[in-house]
Amino acid sequence: MKLVTILNTFQPMEAQLIRSRLEAAGFHPEVVNELSAFSVEGYSMATGGIQVKVPEFELTDATELLAAEKTAEN
Repeated sequence: MKLVTILNTFQPMEAQLIRSRLEAAGFHPEVVNELSAFSVEGYSMATGGIQVKVPEFELTDATELLAAEKTAEN
């Protein structure tokens, strides 16, 4: 199963929030590179960032879900 990146961030909390939202909607996300993050006074630095990935076949639906949630927040 090929995983593709749906989010790239330097904030571990954001990555976990997106992972939780996707799981609650029935997707199968994974957080990658989270342990490489280094946090100082609320800022996180990671080589290449922390990535949230989903199986390739879920990419379109997961992207639409996150876009709809972002639109609803505004």
